[in-house]
Amino acid sequence: MNQLRVNLTDDEALVLFEWLARFEDVPAFDDHAEELVAWRLQAQLEKALTQPLRSDYQELLAEARRRVRDSE
Repeated sequence: MNQLRVNLTDDEALVLFEWLARFEDVPAFDDHAEELVAWRLQAQLEKALTQPLRSDYQELLAEARRRVRDSE
């Protein structure tokens, strides 16, 4: 099976992680395969990121979102 690598900045990874986390309890997928892919991606991000464990996570997330928006 071929694998695809996706390059994200730390800020992009954090914003994507938060977005994926919001779908955990929402039945927003048309197919179970979509849900599985989202879970797997979220799990990989969770392993790579340390920010979600920090007490200032919400501040870090807000800063990351701002930097991503400002990078357009």
